[in-house]
Amino acid sequence: MSGDDRTLDELRLALASEVARAAVFDGWTDEALRQAAALAGVDPAVARLAFPGGAMDMIAAWIAGTDAKMQGAFGEGALAQLKIRERIRALLQFRLDAVAGHEEALRRALAIQAMPQNLARTLQIGWHSADLMWRLAGDSATDYNRYTKRAILMAIYSATLAVFVDDQSEGKAETLAFLDRRIEGVMKFEKAKAQLLLRREGFDVARFLGRLRYPAR
Repeated sequence: MSGDDRTLDELRLALASEVARAAVFDGWTDEALRQAAALAGVDPAVARLAFPGGAMDMIAAWIAGTDAKMQGAFGEGALAQLKIRERIRALLQFRLDAVAGHEEALRRALAIQAMPQNLARTLQIGWHSADLMWRLAGDSATDYNRYTKRAILMAIYSATLAVFVDDQSEGKAETLAFLDRRIEGVMKFEKAKAQLLLRREGFDVARFLGRLRYPAR
């Protein structure tokens, strides 16, 4: 299928990975989009139409692509034989593997997402991913537990990404150890507020958001 035959939604997903690769060097910019379009054989003007919201649209498409791949990998009850702790661990590991090698693009994306004008959309995107993870893990709660579980998972994933982008340990060992501690926490305190979990081991939500307030250069 040629680029001209695809819908803008299809084009966004098709270009997302290439934009992320270019963003490692050029940030989430028109230049990164131009390079991605050239590699995909797509008219740059058409590519720009697919991302009218600029950087946030590019980042959202990258995340949506990961969501789609995760659903493809773990749909149809693929995790049914695992304990709930192992299901969540597998889903989060999948997402970390998906961004491995793109740490600089991720760092810049987190910085852009944390800008005040982008926070509402960032939360919306994060909620969608957390909701998908819980549904793939088999959660069917409809009461307030549904909301607390997703809020806590959003917070854990965000905290883990903050460790991931700076982790220089072999095989991201520090990130994985951090993640395992967070999962242990959510299994014990899934009804607690996300902030209570994140403040353990010196992690502070306000300071995290403050650090990401301005885009990385």
